[in-house]
Amino acid sequence: MDWYERLHEYFPEHEMKDPSQLKALLDDKDIYHKEETEDYLVLYAEFPRFIFIDYFLVADRARGKGIGSKVLNQFKQKKKMILLEAEPIDPEDADTEKRLAFYYKNGFHKATRIEYIREDEHGKPYSMNVLYWAPAPESEEVIMNKMVKACQEIHNFRSKKYYGRLLADPDKVLHLKQ
Repeated sequence: MDWYERLHEYFPEHEMKDPSQLKALLDDKDIYHKEETEDYLVLYAEFPRFIFIDYFLVADRARGKGIGSKVLNQFKQKKKMILLEAEPIDPEDADTEKRLAFYYKNGFHKATRIEYIREDEHGKPYSMNVLYWAPAPESEEVIMNKMVKACQEIHNFRSKKYYGRLLADPDKVLHLKQ
C-alpha cells in the first residue's frame, strides 16, 4: 500500500489509523474517498453538509507551488463546510507552524471554543486543533456537531475491531468551552 507508506512517513504515529481500518473505510463507506497523485494525497469523507479531511499530504518537492491551495479550492467549490484536525504549534517542529499558516492563508479558522484531546494507544493525551472553512458564518456549536459526526463515522468506524477501543469517543474527546 504505497499511499499508506506515504502517509506513515509524514504523520506522527499517534495520528495514523491502522491500514486495515483505512482500507475498510475506502471499501465499505461510500462517503470516504482517496485522491492521489505524485504531488499530493488526500483522504476525506464527504457528508451531505460538510467535508472532513482525514489526511492531507503535499509531497515535499511540490510544496510552495500552490498545489495544496488548489486541492482545497476544489473542496471549497462544493460550498460545504470543510473540517480538519491539525496539531498545535510545537516549537520543536517547524512544520506545525507552517501547516497552520498554510490553512489560515487558505481561509481556515481555528474553532477556539472546541477543546479536542485524544489519547494515543498508551493512554497518553494529545491535543489537536479543529480547523474549519465555511462558505457562510457558522457557530462553533454547529462545528462541534459536525466534529462529533466525523468522530463517530470515521475515527470510530470499526475501531473496536482494529484497536479494541473507540479511537475518538466524542463524549470524552470533544468539549465546547463557554
